[in-house]
Amino acid sequence: MISKRIIQSLALSLALLILNHSPTSGKEKKYDVVVYGGTSAGIASAIQASRMGKSVVIIEPTHRLGGLTTGGLGQTDIGNKFVIGGISREFYQNIRKYYEDPKNWRWQDRGEYLDEGQTRTEKGEDAMWTFEPSAALKVYDQMLSDEKVDVVYGERLNRETGIRKKGDQIESIKMENGSQYTGKMFIDATYEGDLMAAAGVSYAVGRESNREYGETLNGVQANRIGRTLNWTVSRNAYNHNFIDRVDPYVVKGNPESGLLPYISEEPPGVDGDGDHKIQAYCFRMTLTNHPDNRIPFKKPANYDELNYELLFRNYEAAPGPIEEMYPYGDKLVPWINSPMPNRKTDTNNQKGFSTDFIGQNYDYPEASYEERERIVQAHRDYQQGLMWTLAYHPRIPKKVRDAVSKWGTCKDEYEQGSDGWQQQLYIREARRMMSDYVMTQKNCERKDVVEDPVGMGAYGMDSHHIQRYVDVNGFVQNEGNVEAHGHRPYPISYKSIVPKKKECGNLLVPVCVSATHIAFGSIRMEPVFMVLGQSAATVACQAIDEGVAVQDVDYATLKNTLLKDKQVLEIQIDN
Repeated sequence: MISKRIIQSLALSLALLILNHSPTSGKEKKYDVVVYGGTSAGIASAIQASRMGKSVVIIEPTHRLGGLTTGGLGQTDIGNKFVIGGISREFYQNIRKYYEDPKNWRWQDRGEYLDEGQTRTEKGEDAMWTFEPSAALKVYDQMLSDEKVDVVYGERLNRETGIRKKGDQIESIKMENGSQYTGKMFIDATYEGDLMAAAGVSYAVGRESNREYGETLNGVQANRIGRTLNWTVSRNAYNHNFIDRVDPYVVKGNPESGLLPYISEEPPGVDGDGDHKIQAYCFRMTLTNHPDNRIPFKKPANYDELNYELLFRNYEAAPGPIEEMYPYGDKLVPWINSPMPNRKTDTNNQKGFSTDFIGQNYDYPEASYEERERIVQAHRDYQQGLMWTLAYHPRIPKKVRDAVSKWGTCKDEYEQGSDGWQQQLYIREARRMMSDYVMTQKNCERKDVVEDPVGMGAYGMDSHHIQRYVDVNGFVQNEGNVEAHGHRPYPISYKSIVPKKKECGNLLVPVCVSATHIAFGSIRMEPVFMVLGQSAATVACQAIDEGVAVQDVDYATLKNTLLKDKQVLEIQIDN
């Protein structure tokens, strides 16, 4: 008979054996390709590396894969669906297959779903472009299960001393918990560009001046409305701004009483000049009006009514009925509530005071992990307070309260105990690499067309507001909004996803690409990140096979591989 001590010893030996063969143990692990960041780009990178026969790991700092695609951004911003190929298109095709299964329609019948968002799925399409976060996560999990990809959760890069380089080559990266990963190639697929920055690669934060790259839509956008080429450019005057004569002071009309929260004490700056400020972040909320799945909006414990005084005043300043307070017939509630399957939404910012926490994210790109967590929590507190205010506060018009209080977060989305709030903040922009080629407004306008494409962009040049200030008349304004839509798809340069060779020869950056603020505002779409992630992995694998730096792969061979793998590098443009 086996003794209890022997059984315990065998159990311990087995546990140690499993630990020593686990990719999450503290020992050094070796891979061909190391992907830091389990965003949509990171997932596409890992899948492509696996398909090209390379050993690959995804290191995800949180405990959830998919970034914004599984974090609430279920309303896919594309601009032109024909530019989405390869693994990115596979994902949306798999989304369609997921919803073809009747068991995945729990809260409504398939025929009841009305797709009326920015990107509609047309009849007969092979893909579906709107989805629940939980559906995206299941699709990604299935796609990864078909590949040989190790996935590590909950490990953050040691940004101070975690990069071991020899010359221009990263040899290994170390996590805060001591885990170390050696690789031949590295891919930074984070929204923040943490690996890129820690490796000593050049980058920018904020807006360039228009003069720097010969642009017209960069820099401060406080006073102008105009037209560029054949599309309307809205710069601050109407879109997502306050109605006229909203007072910014704690005591109306009294500057001595101080400014209301979140209004800058500084002037906005000179139009077209650059600064170090970045467009606002928010949470892309997943809401539902199904009574059996709805969690009503809750008043945060640290709720401060003064934080929403500008919202009250914006409604109260309406010169007539609130239905007339915004031009162009906008709805009364300050949100874009795009329908998702199963009576859910992807809810985004709209109007002058909404889910964007304007001006409160400037420190985020360079902040420590602890400071970032405080910034994320401040965004969550603000947005939770905003939703409770819109739903229940007596100073909000009854028509608005009646509309908002029917909604709430979802019981069946996100992690247990989260009250339906995701951990992924919408990082619209953080660091941007500065490599040998910088994508600019001229590329987005096809005035400059690159000859080495690794994917295509198709969305308009888009920036959310960046600051809130007091204008010369003593009223509150938002600044930074640009919406330049209507241009044709354009190619994205291979050089924009690789650093300068002297800085790093075995790193690729498919998210924080080399681009100006306004060009990045077009490129920064999740399907495009997946496209660039696949292309980055293709470059990495080819560089391994050729024994060269990522900057020196043979482009003709790269192009042939990308096209073979169904990437779209150019489409027919009708003049």
